[in-house]
Amino acid sequence: MDISLLFAAAIAGFVYGISPGPGVLAVLGIGAGQGRRAGAAFLVGHLAGDVLWATTALVAIIGVTAIGPLVFDILGAVSGVYLFWLGWRAVRARRAADGGTTTTVRNPLLHGAIFGLTNPKAYPVAVATFTALLSAKAHLLTWSMLPALVVASCVGGLVAYMILVAVVGAEPVRRSYRRHEILITRTSGLLFMGFAVHALLHAAPGLLPRRLT
Repeated sequence: MDISLLFAAAIAGFVYGISPGPGVLAVLGIGAGQGRRAGAAFLVGHLAGDVLWATTALVAIIGVTAIGPLVFDILGAVSGVYLFWLGWRAVRARRAADGGTTTTVRNPLLHGAIFGLTNPKAYPVAVATFTALLSAKAHLLTWSMLPALVVASCVGGLVAYMILVAVVGAEPVRRSYRRHEILITRTSGLLFMGFAVHALLHAAPGLLPRRLT
């Protein structure tokens, strides 16, 4: 197997895990109110959802590549547009009038599992992120690679979660997060837009010639 594929899958898992979104915002809120242990428990539970959605996304991507490059190029373009839309919304984020509040979660582990498994944005974001990073090597993807790619993405996600656990709950982090919440969200938006451009650039060569003929 091409090592670059494993690296790309790990990076996708890392970006998917650490980029500010519903899950990351939830763990920051739990950590700010209940400390690192509660935040870590939430992330361990959330990992169940990450494994499910990463596997589903990779199955969809590998299945598409087995059908043919044109379908993958179309998927890459759609994913790029979706990522760009998410990024654009994040870049234009405004501070809410009610401000940030933290609520006590009695069972962070169970809450994280339910949150991860039921997040409606998890699958499309996972597909878009993995497609953006794997599109350059699309022709190399096979079903036999699926287990290794899932493991690599989980390793990337675990690294992201270790970083989150290391910082969540610390008083300086809580103050900084509350002070710079909009900046963090907008930076995440720029990251998503960058991956969107990457996906669109790789999809364009396979689509433009067909549209011109």
